Amino acid sequence: MKIHKVGLRFAGVSSLVLLASSFANAADPATAKKDMTMSDMDHSSMDMSDMDHSKMDMSGMDMSDMDHSKMDMSGIGMSDMDHSKMDMSGMGMSDMDHSGMDMSGMDHGSMDMSGMQGGKAPADARSPDYSNGVPYGRYGQPMMMGDMPLWGVSVDDLGYQFDDDQINYEVSAWYGLDERRLSLRSEGSVQTKDEKDIDSLTSLSYWKPLSIFWNGEAGVAYDTKNDKPAIMAGIVGTMPYFIETDARAYLYTDGQVRLDLGAEYEWRLSQHWVVIPEVGLSAFSKDDIDNHITKGFNELETEVRLTYETLGRQLAPYVGVSYETALGSARDQRRQENESVDSSSLTAGVKFWF
Repeated sequence: MKIHKVGLRFAGVSSLVLLASSFANAADPATAKKDMTMSDMDHSSMDMSDMDHSKMDMSGMDMSDMDHSKMDMSGIGMSDMDHSKMDMSGMGMSDMDHSGMDMSGMDHGSMDMSGMQGGKAPADARSPDYSNGVPYGRYGQPMMMGDMPLWGVSVDDLGYQFDDDQINYEVSAWYGLDERRLSLRSEGSVQTKDEKDIDSLTSLSYWKPLSIFWNGEAGVAYDTKNDKPAIMAGIVGTMPYFIETDARAYLYTDGQVRLDLGAEYEWRLSQHWVVIPEVGLSAFSKDDIDNHITKGFNELETEVRLTYETLGRQLAPYVGVSYETALGSARDQRRQENESVDSSSLTAGVKFWF
């Protein structure tokens, strides 16, 4: 009996100590907040339809470990809820599982989404011409660079052949866009002695890119040597190893067809010194005795020039050597007429563009 009474007394004291400790923990807010977690709470039966969330401070809540998959929100009417005063900056929602959330019952009719992208643009939105309603002034509306027509002039050859006493030239000019242009081209020679004859071939054509490295031309031409007009078509571009190539065909009014082939390469020695070898071939479809033309390839022209580019490479004086020879039946025809079959000459001139 005595031992039993001591045991009861000890048990009573222990119960009082545990009870006092529980009240102390409950009274300490820090301890209560630390021990209070929402991860084990069952929210499935909670009715939040009449709750006012406008004054709730959720900045300190950590919802990253909450399981929302079993939450039934179909009965929650959020259309009348005021979320403007809810502070959710401290909520960790990156790990939240929203896959089981049923939002089919939410009313979005009263939501104001006018500030979001899409829909009808406001009255002060950017105008299609980027003017924003500001007038362009006395200079008028500006034009995009891709739509602006440009022009250029290129004199590829303007030189004098000392042995032949003649001036050779090759000039081209164009106007238009990168996608289409109107091109004017003329090449030939002018004799500086005797009768001072002018042999030139001038064409006016429409120019258009065909691919990355090739361009097409089509138009009309006039040959002073034959004194006949012609229809012209050609392809101009760059072959592998940066060899500039051109091929042009001319159909004359008398049925004669002329084919001109040319190739040129720029061998750059330094930033200013450039060696330019050039070769050209001409062929005809039938004989024309009056104009000293035979069927097939008639003439081969070659030239090597040493140029010095200056003024931003827009001006390049040069010196060089040229060589011309007749081919095929044209050699026999020239011998019969006591004309030279081939010739060579020193040349000097200039090439420029602007």
